[in-house]
Amino acid sequence: MERRQPVVTGSVVVGALTFLVPGVWSFFWPESFHRHIATFDPFNLHLFHDLGAFQLGIGVALLGALWSSDALVVALLGGSTGASVHFVSHLMDRDLGGRSSDPLTLGILAAILLAALGLRLRAVRNRAAVRP
Repeated sequence: MERRQPVVTGSVVVGALTFLVPGVWSFFWPESFHRHIATFDPFNLHLFHDLGAFQLGIGVALLGALWSSDALVVALLGGSTGASVHFVSHLMDRDLGGRSSDPLTLGILAAILLAALGLRLRAVRNRAAVRP
């Protein structure tokens, strides 16, 4: 097992929070985020939902790197989080425009990434069980 480096770990946590906090804020309270942080007009609800989705994906990937040393697990954690929340964003905002196929295609992408994450986690767990 790799020894933790406190400065690196702390930096990763700070970085993760720097993405997670505004990501949650932008996704769940977009008007407030626009009013206090991103004061660019005109306000676009869907854009703030998407912003939150991708910031959450980055934050989860950073935290995932503290949990797993497997690069594919970390990438799939971040990608599947961003894709899943992006899917939810398009479901919530489907009356605001976009293509009618967006929720379906984004949902399929999220499902593919989540399935790949599950398969990779199983492979990593099986590999660890085989080691003496």
